[in-house]
Amino acid sequence: MTMISPCQGPVRLSRRELLQIGTIGIWGLALPDVLRAAARNTRLGQAPKADSCILIFLNGGPSHLDMWDMKPAAPAEIRGQFKPIATTVPGIQVSEHLPRLARWMHRCTLVRSVHHSVNNSHAAAVYVGLTGHDRGELGGGAKPTDYPAIGSVVGMLRPPPNMVMPFVSMPYITAEGAGGPPQPGFFGGWLGRSCDPLFVLRDPNASGFGMPELAPAPDVSPSRIEARKRLASCVGASQGDWAMQAPPQDMGMFQSKAFDLLTSPAAQKAFQLEREPLPVREAYGRNIYGQSVLLARRLIEAGTRVACISWAPDANATWDTHGGNFTKLKGTLLPQLDAAVSSLLNDLVERGLLKRTLVVVMGEFGRSPKVNRDAGRDHWNFCYSLLLAGGGLKSGTIHGASDKIGARPSQCPATPADIVATIYDRLGIPANLELHDRQHRPYQLVPWGNPIREILA
Repeated sequence: MTMISPCQGPVRLSRRELLQIGTIGIWGLALPDVLRAAARNTRLGQAPKADSCILIFLNGGPSHLDMWDMKPAAPAEIRGQFKPIATTVPGIQVSEHLPRLARWMHRCTLVRSVHHSVNNSHAAAVYVGLTGHDRGELGGGAKPTDYPAIGSVVGMLRPPPNMVMPFVSMPYITAEGAGGPPQPGFFGGWLGRSCDPLFVLRDPNASGFGMPELAPAPDVSPSRIEARKRLASCVGASQGDWAMQAPPQDMGMFQSKAFDLLTSPAAQKAFQLEREPLPVREAYGRNIYGQSVLLARRLIEAGTRVACISWAPDANATWDTHGGNFTKLKGTLLPQLDAAVSSLLNDLVERGLLKRTLVVVMGEFGRSPKVNRDAGRDHWNFCYSLLLAGGGLKSGTIHGASDKIGARPSQCPATPADIVATIYDRLGIPANLELHDRQHRPYQLVPWGNPIREILA
Protein backbone atom coordinates (compact mmCIF):
# COMPACT_ATOMS: atom_id res chain seq x y z
CA MET A 1 0.00 0.00 0.00
CA THR A 2 1.21 3.54 -0.78
CA MET A 3 0.39 6.52 1.39
CA ILE A 4 0.88 10.06 0.10
CA SER A 5 2.74 12.00 2.71
CA PRO A 6 2.25 15.77 2.60
CA CYS A 7 5.78 16.25 3.90
CA GLN A 8 7.84 13.45 2.34
CA GLY A 9 6.03 12.18 -0.73
CA PRO A 10 4.91 8.59 -1.39
CA VAL A 11 5.74 5.98 1.24
CA ARG A 12 5.24 2.31 0.35
CA LEU A 13 4.31 0.14 3.32
CA SER A 14 2.76 -3.28 3.73
CA ARG A 15 -0.59 -3.76 5.47
CA ARG A 16 1.32 -5.34 8.39
CA GLU A 17 3.51 -2.25 8.70
CA LEU A 18 0.48 0.03 8.66
CA LEU A 19 -1.09 -1.99 11.45
CA GLN A 20 2.10 -1.80 13.45
CA ILE A 21 2.14 1.98 13.20
CA GLY A 22 -1.61 2.28 13.61
CA THR A 23 -1.61 0.34 16.84
CA ILE A 24 1.57 2.19 17.86
CA GLY A 25 3.02 -0.51 20.17
CA ILE A 26 6.73 -0.47 20.67
CA TRP A 27 7.30 1.43 17.42
CA GLY A 28 5.11 4.35 18.44
CA LEU A 29 3.31 5.58 21.49
CA ALA A 30 5.13 3.80 24.31
CA LEU A 31 8.62 5.00 23.49
CA PRO A 32 7.66 8.53 22.39
CA ASP A 33 5.72 8.86 25.66
CA VAL A 34 8.86 7.98 27.58
CA LEU A 35 10.91 10.42 25.57
CA ARG A 36 8.29 13.13 25.88
CA ALA A 37 8.32 12.74 29.63
CA ALA A 38 12.09 12.97 29.63
CA ALA A 39 11.91 16.23 27.73
CA ARG A 40 9.90 17.88 30.50
CA ASN A 41 13.19 18.88 32.06
CA THR A 42 12.98 21.25 34.99
CA ARG A 43 15.54 23.77 36.11
CA LEU A 44 16.37 22.14 39.40
CA GLY A 45 18.61 24.82 40.84
CA GLN A 46 21.23 22.49 42.33
CA ALA A 47 24.18 20.61 40.90
CA PRO A 48 23.89 16.83 41.19
CA LYS A 49 26.59 14.94 43.06
CA ALA A 50 25.55 11.68 41.38
CA ASP A 51 24.60 10.93 37.81
CA SER A 52 22.88 7.62 38.45
CA CYS A 53 21.54 5.27 41.10
CA ILE A 54 21.53 1.50 41.47
CA LEU A 55 18.78 0.56 43.91
CA ILE A 56 18.92 -3.00 45.24
CA PHE A 57 15.63 -3.51 47.02
CA LEU A 58 15.55 -6.55 49.32
CA ASN A 59 11.85 -7.08 49.04
CA GLY A 60 10.28 -8.82 52.03
CA GLY A 61 12.28 -7.16 54.80
CA PRO A 62 15.91 -8.21 55.47
CA SER A 63 17.01 -8.92 59.03
CA HIS A 64 19.14 -5.99 60.21
CA LEU A 65 20.11 -8.01 63.31
CA ASP A 66 21.71 -10.73 61.18
CA MET A 67 23.35 -8.44 58.62
CA TRP A 68 24.24 -4.83 59.45
CA ASP A 69 23.48 -4.34 63.16
CA MET A 70 24.67 -7.40 65.06
CA LYS A 71 24.02 -7.63 68.82
CA PRO A 72 26.56 -10.21 70.11
CA ALA A 73 26.08 -9.15 73.75
CA ALA A 74 22.30 -9.66 73.68
CA PRO A 75 20.58 -12.83 74.94
CA ALA A 76 20.64 -15.83 72.59
CA GLU A 77 17.00 -15.35 71.56
CA ILE A 78 17.93 -11.86 70.35
CA ARG A 79 21.44 -12.22 68.91
CA GLY A 80 20.57 -15.32 66.90
CA GLN A 81 22.95 -17.84 65.39
CA PHE A 82 25.40 -15.64 63.49
CA LYS A 83 28.59 -14.01 64.67
CA PRO A 84 29.89 -10.58 63.70
CA ILE A 85 33.15 -10.09 61.83
CA ALA A 86 35.45 -7.12 61.52
CA THR A 87 35.39 -4.93 58.42
CA THR A 88 37.87 -2.58 56.80
CA VAL A 89 36.59 0.15 59.13
CA PRO A 90 37.67 -0.19 62.77
CA GLY A 91 34.65 -0.53 65.03
CA ILE A 92 32.21 -1.50 62.28
CA GLN A 93 31.15 -5.14 62.20
CA VAL A 94 28.80 -7.04 59.90
CA SER A 95 27.56 -10.61 59.65
CA GLU A 96 30.03 -13.43 59.20
CA HIS A 97 28.07 -14.34 56.07
CA LEU A 98 29.02 -11.07 54.36
CA PRO A 99 32.79 -11.58 54.22
CA ARG A 100 33.38 -10.00 50.81
CA LEU A 101 31.24 -6.98 51.56
CA ALA A 102 33.10 -6.55 54.87
CA ARG A 103 36.18 -5.76 52.78
CA TRP A 104 34.32 -2.87 51.11
CA MET A 105 32.87 -1.23 54.19
CA HIS A 106 35.38 1.65 53.89
CA ARG A 107 33.41 2.62 50.77
CA CYS A 108 30.01 2.40 52.43
CA THR A 109 27.73 4.16 54.89
CA LEU A 110 25.37 2.26 57.16
CA VAL A 111 22.21 3.90 58.48
CA ARG A 112 21.05 1.95 61.54
CA SER A 113 18.10 4.02 62.76
CA VAL A 114 15.40 3.99 60.08
CA HIS A 115 11.79 3.61 61.19
CA HIS A 116 8.21 4.14 59.98
CA SER A 117 4.63 3.24 60.91
CA VAL A 118 3.92 0.14 58.78
CA ASN A 119 4.46 -3.26 60.40
CA ASN A 120 2.00 -5.57 58.66
CA SER A 121 1.40 -4.78 54.98
CA HIS A 122 4.38 -5.37 52.71
CA ALA A 123 2.85 -3.20 49.97
CA ALA A 124 2.33 -0.25 52.31
CA ALA A 125 5.85 -0.63 53.73
CA VAL A 126 7.37 -0.88 50.24
CA TYR A 127 5.48 2.25 49.26
CA VAL A 128 6.81 4.31 52.16
CA GLY A 129 10.29 2.88 51.70
CA LEU A 130 10.47 3.79 48.01
CA THR A 131 8.55 7.08 47.98
CA GLY A 132 8.84 8.43 51.53
CA HIS A 133 5.05 8.70 51.83
CA ASP A 134 3.80 6.93 54.93
CA ARG A 135 0.10 6.19 54.60
CA GLY A 136 -0.01 3.63 57.38
CA GLU A 137 -1.26 0.11 56.77
CA LEU A 138 -3.13 1.07 53.60
CA GLY A 139 -1.98 -1.78 51.39
CA GLY A 140 -3.09 -3.08 48.02
CA GLY A 141 -1.53 -2.96 44.60
CA ALA A 142 -0.04 -0.12 42.61
CA LYS A 143 -2.44 2.66 41.59
CA PRO A 144 -2.22 5.53 39.09
CA THR A 145 -2.65 7.95 42.01
CA ASP A 146 0.48 6.69 43.79
CA TYR A 147 3.51 8.90 44.20
CA PRO A 148 6.03 8.02 41.49
CA ALA A 149 9.08 5.82 41.83
CA ILE A 150 12.44 7.50 42.35
CA GLY A 151 13.51 6.34 38.89
CA SER A 152 10.39 7.80 37.31
CA VAL A 153 11.16 11.23 38.74
CA VAL A 154 14.87 11.14 37.98
CA GLY A 155 14.34 9.82 34.46
CA MET A 156 11.89 12.61 33.69
CA LEU A 157 13.85 15.48 35.22
CA ARG A 158 17.33 14.32 34.24
CA PRO A 159 16.99 12.48 30.93
CA PRO A 160 20.04 10.41 29.97
CA PRO A 161 22.65 12.02 27.74
CA ASN A 162 22.66 8.91 25.55
CA MET A 163 19.83 7.23 23.70
CA VAL A 164 19.01 4.69 26.45
CA MET A 165 16.06 4.02 28.73
CA PRO A 166 16.19 6.36 31.75
CA PHE A 167 14.68 3.93 34.28
CA VAL A 168 14.92 0.14 34.24
CA SER A 169 13.51 -2.28 36.84
CA MET A 170 14.25 -6.02 37.05
CA PRO A 171 13.97 -8.99 37.28
CA TYR A 172 10.37 -9.05 38.57
CA ILE A 173 7.31 -6.90 38.98
CA THR A 174 7.05 -7.98 42.60
CA ALA A 175 3.59 -9.10 43.66
CA GLU A 176 1.97 -8.51 47.04
CA GLY A 177 2.03 -12.21 47.83
CA ALA A 178 1.95 -15.02 45.29
CA GLY A 179 -0.70 -14.21 42.70
CA GLY A 180 -1.30 -10.78 44.22
CA PRO A 181 -1.29 -7.37 42.55
CA PRO A 182 1.94 -5.51 41.72
CA GLN A 183 3.39 -3.62 44.66
CA PRO A 184 3.43 0.19 44.55
CA GLY A 185 6.59 2.26 44.50
CA PHE A 186 8.02 0.93 41.23
CA PHE A 187 5.78 2.80 38.74
CA GLY A 188 5.19 6.27 37.35
CA GLY A 189 2.06 6.85 39.46
CA TRP A 190 0.51 10.25 38.92
CA LEU A 191 3.29 11.19 36.47
CA GLY A 192 1.65 8.77 34.04
CA ARG A 193 2.50 5.46 32.42
CA SER A 194 5.10 7.14 30.22
CA CYS A 195 7.26 7.38 33.34
CA ASP A 196 7.01 3.68 34.20
CA PRO A 197 10.32 1.85 34.00
CA LEU A 198 11.34 -0.53 31.30
CA PHE A 199 10.68 -3.82 33.12
CA VAL A 200 13.20 -6.52 32.28
CA LEU A 201 11.33 -9.68 33.23
CA ARG A 202 13.66 -12.26 31.72
CA ASP A 203 16.30 -14.08 33.73
CA PRO A 204 19.65 -12.49 32.82
CA ASN A 205 21.36 -15.67 33.99
CA ALA A 206 19.54 -17.73 31.38
CA SER A 207 21.25 -18.86 28.21
CA GLY A 208 20.46 -16.58 25.31
CA PHE A 209 19.27 -13.69 27.49
CA GLY A 210 18.55 -10.52 25.54
CA MET A 211 16.00 -7.81 24.81
CA PRO A 212 14.84 -8.32 21.21
CA GLU A 213 12.27 -5.56 21.76
CA LEU A 214 15.12 -3.07 21.56
CA ALA A 215 16.12 -4.17 18.09
CA PRO A 216 14.22 -4.29 14.80
CA ALA A 217 12.96 -7.67 13.66
CA PRO A 218 15.46 -9.54 11.47
CA ASP A 219 13.28 -9.03 8.40
CA VAL A 220 13.10 -5.24 8.86
CA SER A 221 15.72 -3.60 6.71
CA PRO A 222 17.13 -0.13 7.36
CA SER A 223 15.07 1.21 4.46
CA ARG A 224 11.86 -0.12 5.99
CA ILE A 225 12.79 1.41 9.36
CA GLU A 226 13.34 4.73 7.61
CA ALA A 227 10.00 4.40 5.84
CA ARG A 228 8.22 3.84 9.15
CA LYS A 229 10.03 6.81 10.62
CA ARG A 230 8.99 9.05 7.72
CA LEU A 231 5.38 7.95 7.92
CA ALA A 232 5.18 8.35 11.68
CA SER A 233 6.61 11.86 11.47
CA CYS A 234 3.80 12.82 9.12
CA VAL A 235 0.80 11.13 10.71
CA GLY A 236 1.75 11.43 14.37
CA ALA A 237 0.25 14.87 14.86
CA SER A 238 -3.17 13.54 13.86
CA GLN A 239 -3.34 11.32 16.94
CA GLY A 240 -5.71 13.05 19.34
CA ASP A 241 -4.21 11.63 22.51
CA TRP A 242 -0.79 12.87 21.57
CA ALA A 243 -2.03 16.41 20.93
CA MET A 244 -3.14 16.61 24.55
CA GLN A 245 0.32 15.67 25.82
CA ALA A 246 2.74 17.70 23.71
CA PRO A 247 2.67 20.52 21.14
CA PRO A 248 2.15 19.30 17.56
CA GLN A 249 5.58 20.57 16.54
CA ASP A 250 7.17 18.15 19.04
CA MET A 251 5.60 15.02 17.58
CA GLY A 252 8.19 14.49 14.89
CA MET A 253 11.00 14.95 17.38
CA PHE A 254 9.61 12.36 19.79
CA GLN A 255 8.90 9.86 17.03
CA SER A 256 12.39 10.36 15.63
CA LYS A 257 13.95 9.75 19.04
CA ALA A 258 11.83 6.63 19.50
CA PHE A 259 13.17 5.16 16.29
CA ASP A 260 16.69 6.21 17.23
CA LEU A 261 16.31 4.44 20.58
CA LEU A 262 15.20 1.24 18.92
CA THR A 263 18.32 1.23 16.78
CA SER A 264 20.70 2.67 19.38
CA PRO A 265 23.87 0.59 19.82
CA ALA A 266 24.18 1.77 23.43
CA ALA A 267 20.67 0.58 24.30
CA GLN A 268 21.21 -2.78 22.65
CA LYS A 269 24.75 -3.45 23.89
CA ALA A 270 23.83 -2.78 27.52
CA PHE A 271 21.78 -5.98 27.51
CA GLN A 272 24.46 -8.15 25.92
CA LEU A 273 25.74 -9.80 29.06
CA GLU A 274 27.64 -12.34 26.99
CA ARG A 275 30.18 -9.55 26.38
CA GLU A 276 31.23 -9.77 30.02
CA PRO A 277 34.26 -11.95 30.82
CA LEU A 278 33.27 -15.22 32.42
CA PRO A 279 35.16 -14.48 35.69
CA VAL A 280 33.18 -11.26 36.09
CA ARG A 281 29.87 -13.04 35.63
CA GLU A 282 30.94 -15.71 38.11
CA ALA A 283 31.98 -13.09 40.65
CA TYR A 284 28.50 -11.54 40.69
CA GLY A 285 26.93 -14.96 41.15
CA ARG A 286 25.33 -17.14 38.49
CA ASN A 287 21.78 -16.56 39.66
CA ILE A 288 18.97 -14.24 38.61
CA TYR A 289 19.82 -11.57 41.20
CA GLY A 290 23.58 -11.51 40.79
CA GLN A 291 23.25 -11.19 37.03
CA SER A 292 20.58 -8.50 37.46
CA VAL A 293 23.04 -6.46 39.51
CA LEU A 294 25.64 -6.94 36.77
CA LEU A 295 23.08 -5.84 34.20
CA ALA A 296 22.35 -2.77 36.33
CA ARG A 297 26.03 -1.84 36.19
CA ARG A 298 26.03 -2.17 32.40
CA LEU A 299 22.90 -0.04 32.11
CA ILE A 300 24.40 2.70 34.26
CA GLU A 301 27.54 2.63 32.14
CA ALA A 302 25.35 3.08 29.05
CA GLY A 303 23.64 6.13 30.57
CA THR A 304 20.54 4.83 32.37
CA ARG A 305 19.77 7.05 35.34
CA VAL A 306 18.18 4.55 37.73
CA ALA A 307 18.45 0.76 37.67
CA CYS A 308 16.33 -1.03 40.26
CA ILE A 309 16.58 -4.67 41.33
CA SER A 310 13.54 -5.99 43.22
CA TRP A 311 14.87 -9.10 44.96
CA ALA A 312 11.70 -11.22 45.03
CA PRO A 313 8.96 -12.43 42.67
CA ASP A 314 6.49 -11.80 45.49
CA ALA A 315 6.66 -10.26 48.95
CA ASN A 316 6.95 -13.58 50.78
CA ALA A 317 9.41 -15.37 48.51
CA THR A 318 12.87 -14.32 49.71
CA TRP A 319 13.69 -11.90 52.55
CA ASP A 320 10.39 -12.37 54.42
CA THR A 321 11.93 -14.90 56.82
CA HIS A 322 9.14 -15.66 59.32
CA GLY A 323 10.47 -19.21 59.42
CA GLY A 324 13.92 -20.66 58.88
CA ASN A 325 15.52 -17.22 59.00
CA PHE A 326 19.07 -18.44 59.63
CA THR A 327 18.94 -21.32 57.17
CA LYS A 328 17.69 -19.08 54.36
CA LEU A 329 20.12 -16.28 55.10
CA LYS A 330 23.15 -18.55 55.45
CA GLY A 331 22.31 -20.89 52.60
CA THR A 332 21.18 -18.53 49.86
CA LEU A 333 20.28 -14.93 50.57
CA LEU A 334 23.42 -13.56 52.18
CA PRO A 335 25.94 -15.36 49.93
CA GLN A 336 24.11 -14.09 46.84
CA LEU A 337 23.92 -10.55 48.19
CA ASP A 338 27.55 -10.62 49.34
CA ALA A 339 28.79 -11.66 45.91
CA ALA A 340 26.62 -9.24 43.94
CA VAL A 341 27.15 -6.06 45.98
CA SER A 342 30.87 -6.57 46.58
CA SER A 343 31.42 -7.24 42.86
CA LEU A 344 29.38 -4.17 41.96
CA LEU A 345 31.43 -1.93 44.26
CA ASN A 346 34.65 -3.41 42.91
CA ASP A 347 33.62 -2.76 39.30
CA LEU A 348 32.39 0.78 39.98
CA VAL A 349 35.66 1.65 41.71
CA GLU A 350 37.80 0.10 38.96
CA ARG A 351 35.85 2.01 36.29
CA GLY A 352 35.95 5.29 38.19
CA LEU A 353 32.14 5.32 38.47
CA LEU A 354 31.44 5.02 42.19
CA LYS A 355 31.91 8.72 42.90
CA ARG A 356 29.04 9.57 40.54
CA THR A 357 26.90 6.45 41.10
CA LEU A 358 24.76 6.12 44.22
CA VAL A 359 24.32 2.54 45.40
CA VAL A 360 21.40 1.84 47.76
CA VAL A 361 20.74 -1.53 49.43
CA MET A 362 17.57 -1.60 51.52
CA GLY A 363 14.24 -3.28 52.20
CA GLU A 364 10.87 -2.10 53.43
CA PHE A 365 11.55 -2.89 57.10
CA GLY A 366 13.73 -5.09 59.31
CA ARG A 367 13.01 -8.18 61.40
CA SER A 368 11.96 -8.59 65.00
CA PRO A 369 14.63 -8.72 67.72
CA LYS A 370 13.23 -11.88 69.25
CA VAL A 371 13.54 -15.11 67.29
CA ASN A 372 10.16 -16.86 67.02
CA ARG A 373 9.31 -20.54 67.52
CA ASP A 374 9.89 -21.27 63.83
CA ALA A 375 13.50 -20.05 64.02
CA GLY A 376 12.36 -16.97 62.13
CA ARG A 377 12.05 -13.28 62.71
CA ASP A 378 8.85 -11.33 62.05
CA HIS A 379 8.28 -7.87 60.56
CA TRP A 380 9.90 -4.98 62.41
CA ASN A 381 9.27 -1.41 61.28
CA PHE A 382 10.37 0.28 64.50
CA CYS A 383 14.07 0.20 63.65
CA TYR A 384 16.06 -1.19 60.73
CA SER A 385 19.24 -0.61 58.75
CA LEU A 386 20.30 0.05 55.17
CA LEU A 387 23.53 0.48 53.21
CA LEU A 388 24.57 3.35 50.94
CA ALA A 389 27.71 3.87 48.88
CA GLY A 390 29.18 6.33 46.40
CA GLY A 391 27.23 9.16 44.82
CA GLY A 392 28.63 12.01 46.89
CA LEU A 393 28.22 10.37 50.28
CA LYS A 394 30.75 9.97 53.05
CA SER A 395 32.27 6.52 53.30
CA GLY A 396 33.29 4.24 56.13
CA THR A 397 30.71 5.71 58.48
CA ILE A 398 27.62 4.81 60.48
CA HIS A 399 24.68 7.13 60.93
CA GLY A 400 22.37 6.53 63.87
CA ALA A 401 22.20 3.60 66.23
CA SER A 402 19.70 1.18 67.66
CA ASP A 403 19.23 0.20 71.30
CA LYS A 404 20.81 -2.88 72.93
CA ILE A 405 18.47 -5.30 71.17
CA GLY A 406 17.97 -3.50 67.86
CA ALA A 407 14.37 -2.67 68.67
CA ARG A 408 14.29 1.15 68.61
CA PRO A 409 16.56 3.94 67.41
CA SER A 410 18.77 5.23 70.20
CA GLN A 411 20.55 7.91 68.16
CA CYS A 412 19.66 10.04 65.13
CA PRO A 413 16.36 8.44 64.08
CA ALA A 414 15.65 8.66 60.35
CA THR A 415 12.53 8.05 58.29
CA PRO A 416 12.18 6.69 54.76
CA ALA A 417 11.30 10.24 53.73
CA ASP A 418 14.76 11.31 54.89
CA ILE A 419 16.37 8.45 52.95
CA VAL A 420 14.43 9.28 49.77
CA ALA A 421 15.23 12.99 50.22
CA THR A 422 18.91 12.09 50.53
CA ILE A 423 18.77 10.05 47.32
CA TYR A 424 17.04 12.89 45.47
CA ASP A 425 19.52 15.42 46.87
CA ARG A 426 22.52 13.49 45.56
CA LEU A 427 20.83 13.25 42.16
CA GLY A 428 20.28 17.00 42.08
CA ILE A 429 16.56 17.06 42.81
CA PRO A 430 15.10 19.02 45.76
CA ALA A 431 12.81 16.95 47.99
CA ASN A 432 10.23 19.75 48.02
CA LEU A 433 10.20 20.15 44.25
CA GLU A 434 6.70 20.71 42.89
CA LEU A 435 5.61 18.57 39.97
CA HIS A 436 2.22 18.21 38.28
CA ASP A 437 0.16 15.21 37.32
CA ARG A 438 -1.60 14.85 33.98
CA GLN A 439 -4.50 16.95 35.24
CA HIS A 440 -1.97 19.68 36.16
CA ARG A 441 -2.50 19.22 39.90
CA PRO A 442 0.56 20.17 41.97
CA TYR A 443 2.45 17.74 44.21
CA GLN A 444 5.66 18.13 46.15
CA LEU A 445 7.93 15.10 45.97
CA VAL A 446 8.59 14.42 49.65
CA PRO A 447 8.37 17.76 51.50
CA TRP A 448 8.71 16.28 55.00
CA GLY A 449 11.94 14.49 54.11
CA ASN A 450 15.27 16.06 55.01
CA PRO A 451 18.55 14.95 53.42
CA ILE A 452 20.79 13.46 56.11
CA ARG A 453 23.48 16.13 56.12
CA GLU A 454 25.79 14.14 58.36
CA ILE A 455 26.47 11.59 55.64
CA LEU A 456 26.82 13.98 52.68
CA ALA A 457 30.35 14.42 51.40
